[in-house]
Amino acid sequence: MVKRPPAGTIPDEPGSYQFKDAHGRVIYVGKASSLRQRLSNYFQAPHNLHPRTRQMVETAESVEWTIVANEVEALMLEYSLIKQHRPRFNVRLRDDKSYPFLAVTVDEQWPRAMVMRGRKRKGVRYFGPYAHAYAIRDTLDLLLRSFPIRTCSPGKFKEHERLGRPCLLFHIEKCSGPCVDEIEEMPYRQLVTELCDFLAGDTDDIVQRLEAEMKAAATDLEFERAARLRDRLVAVQKAIAKQQMVVDGREDVDVIGIADDELEASVQMFFVRKGRVVGRKGFVLDKVEELTPGRLIDRILEAVYGDEPAMGYPKQVLVPYAADDVDTYEEWLTHMRGSKVQIRMPQRGDKRALLETVTRNAGEEFTRHRMRRASDHNTRSRALTELQEALDLPEAPLRIECYDMAHLQGTDYVGSMVVLEDGLPNKREYRRFKVNIPGNDDYGAMEEVLTRRLQAYVDERDRPIEERGDRPGKFAYPPQLLVVDGGKGQLNVAKRVVDQLGLTDEIPVAALAKQFEQVYVPGRSEPVEVARGSEGLFMLQRIRDEAHRFANTFHRERRSKRMTKSALDDIPGLGEVRRKKLLKAMGGVNAIKRAELEELRSHSFLPDKVAEAIYDKFHAGSSGD
Repeated sequence: MVKRPPAGTIPDEPGSYQFKDAHGRVIYVGKASSLRQRLSNYFQAPHNLHPRTRQMVETAESVEWTIVANEVEALMLEYSLIKQHRPRFNVRLRDDKSYPFLAVTVDEQWPRAMVMRGRKRKGVRYFGPYAHAYAIRDTLDLLLRSFPIRTCSPGKFKEHERLGRPCLLFHIEKCSGPCVDEIEEMPYRQLVTELCDFLAGDTDDIVQRLEAEMKAAATDLEFERAARLRDRLVAVQKAIAKQQMVVDGREDVDVIGIADDELEASVQMFFVRKGRVVGRKGFVLDKVEELTPGRLIDRILEAVYGDEPAMGYPKQVLVPYAADDVDTYEEWLTHMRGSKVQIRMPQRGDKRALLETVTRNAGEEFTRHRMRRASDHNTRSRALTELQEALDLPEAPLRIECYDMAHLQGTDYVGSMVVLEDGLPNKREYRRFKVNIPGNDDYGAMEEVLTRRLQAYVDERDRPIEERGDRPGKFAYPPQLLVVDGGKGQLNVAKRVVDQLGLTDEIPVAALAKQFEQVYVPGRSEPVEVARGSEGLFMLQRIRDEAHRFANTFHRERRSKRMTKSALDDIPGLGEVRRKKLLKAMGGVNAIKRAELEELRSHSFLPDKVAEAIYDKFHAGSSGD
């Protein structure tokens, strides 16, 4: 348990503080306008603390702090540390969906529109998020008649550029045909700009311009052009009709609705731009720390706006109740946006009605989440208890690791490690191993993989705290149950590695044989009785199958790379960048093979020695200059 720092050593200044466990891992990060006042709250009689706070204090072995200039800097430092360390006692955001966005690749010569998920990248404008990918495709289907920009992949674009023929989308007027020079770059850029403006909510100017152009074309007796503009205008108006106007004044507002209990909170967000809902998002927060309603708002604001959201920062954030320190968060968001941002609790009118709608959405989603979790949680708890009893483990195995090998007749040997935490796959913790074992030797491969993984844990555990740094290593946590795919032979290998590293009393091992789904543990010649059809056996089968899938996927990747090895590989001085340039300049590998030495030397990016090495590779026995 952490001891109270000596009196007078804690500064009465703003800053961030970090509690660390016995291994030096950061387990909680907080911020305070006065570190002395805030930290003193943790060092009172344990029975006066909230149960979660008491558990954190009892787990911690030390506390450190960093002084900053003001509360906004404390907030920014706290968010940065939480993101870096992912402390176990801080609120955790569990977003089980990778929400799709409508993305426009404005950094390309001919930008395209597409559905994108996952990490955001520079040079792309994002709109949304949307609840479902089909909602994006429906929206695009309407808008492409008005803003016919390309949606094809780079490979498809280059193929039609080479063929000199456009694809079907051009013929049905859903693409302007940049691949075959049917449109110049500046008019195409104008289409892209108009599409982005429309998706950002600037619809009035576009409608007015299309109406004016249609009337002008009709006046000039250009009836075909007028008809095309009329069709574009109708498509735009249909798309606008799908975006309900929810607030007056064409404002940019984010609306946060919350439904919660003592353990979790369901959060729903509506993104309103120019008065219309252009995206929505939902997630669940685990309340692993003590939270007042105001502090819950604090954590949600940090989670949502810590990294710049795809739709940018709004002018107003509507919340159901006030943050604990509204002024600090408004100052922080104002700094991030570059102009004034307000955090408000609407009391009446359209905004109050909108907040109530979002809150109802949060409540409905929370009900669905609890129904799913009740089933899942009870099942997983029962499975972990069954495994603890069947395998005679000292505690329920909250972290289970399973290992499997994959190869093809002794080639491209690989190993996999998959992890279940609290009965759920933690793919962030999965690991893949390249195995250096000659021939077909599953036992040797398993021994190499387990030794590498467990030796890394031992090294990390035994390092002095001051040498570890702030971030734990990738093998810093030991399994509470180590499972290998196989029978007694694989089990004996795992047992031998664990014994050699002195981890016998710390890490239990077991093996799951494919035949008859039998479970073996050290010291018993007969398999352990784990009831067929039980939740415990099903959990072992699931992690074994996942390890098998993960190993096979990695094995196929390695084999594919080996089989598609280029003739240009292994030429001294010809790296990836030069190889790509040379292929582009020469038109392919066959042209390079036929090229004369002088032709290779003529490329400015290719040094003479590299050109000679390429020539010698494909002209064995020929003389150079």
